[in-house]
Amino acid sequence: MSEPQGSEDTRRLPVLEKTGDDAATLGQSASAAAYEPSGTLGDDDGRQGRFWSARRVPAAVLALLLLVAAGFLLYDVAAVRAGHGAMRWRTSLARQLAERPLDDTAVLVGAGVAAALGLWLVVLAATPGLRGLLPMRRTHRDVRAGLHRKAAAMALRDRAMQVAGVQSVRVRTKRRKVDVRAVSHFRELDDVRADLDTVLTDGIRGLGLSRPPGLSVRVARPGRKG
Repeated sequence: MSEPQGSEDTRRLPVLEKTGDDAATLGQSASAAAYEPSGTLGDDDGRQGRFWSARRVPAAVLALLLLVAAGFLLYDVAAVRAGHGAMRWRTSLARQLAERPLDDTAVLVGAGVAAALGLWLVVLAATPGLRGLLPMRRTHRDVRAGLHRKAAAMALRDRAMQVAGVQSVRVRTKRRKVDVRAVSHFRELDDVRADLDTVLTDGIRGLGLSRPPGLSVRVARPGRKG
């Protein structure tokens, strides 16, 4: 397998030298690099924020619960206005609220559950969601594009497998960092890591993300069998 050649505008990133402590920790079987690559473009045009989730399931559940509660209450109020007695659950609830002290365990538990649900709804309303979708740089005013993390990880894994000496690669794509763990069965680990740095940096740039994530690379020897 031939070693891929980087493009002319691809800048080779510096290789971190292993100190004595690193050598003692990693030995001859592992090597690590971590850095933050620069953005793909020099200006801020085209940068986009995260996609906002529609929150259809939480909104539907909340709407259904409110509809059921409002329906029961409206039916009971109408029945009382028509001369019938109030439902047992409403009279019991009114009596419990009037007789139970505020420091009662049931009251405190109910208040805690209501506060937790309210806080959850506030968080859902204030956060965008869709953490698995990475926004891409906008090149047209009327078009927004996104890339799933798994698709980005698969594309970077394919690029990493083209590096000579790489036996297997595991790529995890996060919002702010791409974590790469590679196993090399021949060549020097520092050389393999340097090639992975170059190839994956170029690969991240080619994804066209609005905010390119950082890169963390670790290369190790395959474990001994038996």
